[in-house]
Amino acid sequence: MNPVIDLLSSHRSVRKFTDKPVEESMFQAIVKAAQCASTSNHVQAYTIIRIKDKGIRKQIADLSGPQSWVEQAPVFLVFCADLTRLESACDMHGEKAQNGWAEQFVVATVDTALLAQNLMVAAESMGLGGVFIGGIRNDPEKICKLLHIPDNAYPVFGMCLGHPDQEPAIKPRLPIDLVLKEETFHGTLGKKDAAGILDGYDKTMQDYYLNRDSNLKDQTWRSQMADFMSRVTRPHMKSFLKKKVFFIR
Repeated sequence: MNPVIDLLSSHRSVRKFTDKPVEESMFQAIVKAAQCASTSNHVQAYTIIRIKDKGIRKQIADLSGPQSWVEQAPVFLVFCADLTRLESACDMHGEKAQNGWAEQFVVATVDTALLAQNLMVAAESMGLGGVFIGGIRNDPEKICKLLHIPDNAYPVFGMCLGHPDQEPAIKPRLPIDLVLKEETFHGTLGKKDAAGILDGYDKTMQDYYLNRDSNLKDQTWRSQMADFMSRVTRPHMKSFLKKKVFFIR
């Protein structure tokens, strides 16, 4: 339909990169474009940490999976939800910062996600590829110690970027009728119709997993989600966030 729609529709996770470095001027332009993302009340509650140190990269790669591409990517970033600048603004103007509210946690996390998505799209528009690394939340306390992340900030996810050395197939998304509703949450789609659409999507995902270039598996979307939702994932996050002065009231 237009180049922007085509770019967004062609997104795929890239984990293999050439040795070609990302030019500094290109990287700076990508970050500046990312900063133009929407932000609640203009708080811009985020910080990006670019990590070049090979030893630290190795430790993060191991903590995250291991995920070797964290070490190998030309660029590796950690995105932090960050309220520290807002706290200093209160100090400067003689106001007491009201820390620890759930809404602040939501605002900072959403701001960070919007920034990161803008950055990924900007990078892809310049011929780069990348992948988000949620695995840094496997041990966020160690990540914070490694990167000296203070209270009122926490690592949300990482991101690898570089010139792609692979072209993975695009992973099929849910049919639009299941995610776009009219007027109410349930819309006009009945449970039977929704189940029928999901049956078709399960077959699409099963075919995708059986025929992609790597990590072949015989799995449907619903079987994958049933496995995901039946396991407790990163149960440490609530106590960790409280220690970082997030989400305590």
